[in-house]
Amino acid sequence: MSDAVFRVTASPEGTPARRGVLTTPHGDVNTPAFMSVGTKATVKTMAPTELRSCGAEIVLANTYHLFLRPGPELIAAAGGLHGFMAWDGPVLTDSGGFQVFSLADARKITEEGAEFRSAIDGTKLMLSPEKAMEVQNALGADVIMAFDECIPHPSDRAYVEESVERTLRWAARCITAHARDDQLLFGIVQGGMYEDLRRVSAERTVALGFPGYAIGGLGVGEEKPLLYDMVAHTAPLLPADSPRYLMGIGTPEDILHAVRCGVDMFDCVLPTRNARHGFLWTSTGPVRIRNAQYREDLAPLDAACDCSTCTRFSRAYLRHLYVEQEGLVARLLTHHNLYFYLSMMVGVRDALRAGDVAALSSSAEDLFLRGVATQQDGRP
Repeated sequence: MSDAVFRVTASPEGTPARRGVLTTPHGDVNTPAFMSVGTKATVKTMAPTELRSCGAEIVLANTYHLFLRPGPELIAAAGGLHGFMAWDGPVLTDSGGFQVFSLADARKITEEGAEFRSAIDGTKLMLSPEKAMEVQNALGADVIMAFDECIPHPSDRAYVEESVERTLRWAARCITAHARDDQLLFGIVQGGMYEDLRRVSAERTVALGFPGYAIGGLGVGEEKPLLYDMVAHTAPLLPADSPRYLMGIGTPEDILHAVRCGVDMFDCVLPTRNARHGFLWTSTGPVRIRNAQYREDLAPLDAACDCSTCTRFSRAYLRHLYVEQEGLVARLLTHHNLYFYLSMMVGVRDALRAGDVAALSSSAEDLFLRGVATQQDGRP
């Protein structure tokens, strides 16, 4: 894909934030965008039609888990992830670097790649830049990620320097191994919590000429102010005409901070995971549906929300399902949380289109309400 794949459509004065469009073979993605996480080729409890009704334009799947099971060969035979999971929109796959990081003592990092044992049957496996490209090429996602080393916090500076250099060498190997011109390969910036190493990583990753760039290695145990500082420092180091993706972050407040820094793409398991544990975001603040105060509450979960959960079911009914551990509850609550996140992003994009810079500092709840109103007005 040699033509331009990303264009900025609004960039109001007074903020690095911007609105844009990412073009992929399976459709456009309006940015800033939140990607629902479908780790094992499914967003837990959600059918593809339900994702669409939440406003999802793009989903994320996990290379590491799909490499282990069912394997890239089967998915390729099914027509790639789009055919396998019956999702006709854009898909992004991560490289497996974060999952390898999470294995901690169960893996060994070498120049070749990451050696580890399968969590399924104990088989010794190697995930290298070349293997990560081979698997992601077979999975057929629209956007794929270079294989990187994600390091913990805190980490010794000498090791972070070594890791940055290794990730850069791996990135170059990924470019060489990448075999499909209908997939966008993004590079990943590392550097730990060291601003100068983040700059080195960003400048040299950009020099490799990727069509998009991710900020990796955050959300690994650092304090929130440090996370925010690293995002604010790194985002402007990336090209203005390329999409910028903050990996694995986070809460609505985290996302809004990164939007104000000029980040375009986000993913996180929080809306789906928290839904399964009964934690909901609403226009009036968080709701923990298991609490006894909702036992006889016949009001909707969020009266201002027009998702299918809020327009059909009461808090009392949702609490009943949760207490009784009925399978339906995870589906209904996940639908609402994803709708909240995706509507919040609609509100962000509407503010950027209108040049309403002040609104970007509003609460997540206010931007959610703006997004709901925008959709009710029929605006894209």
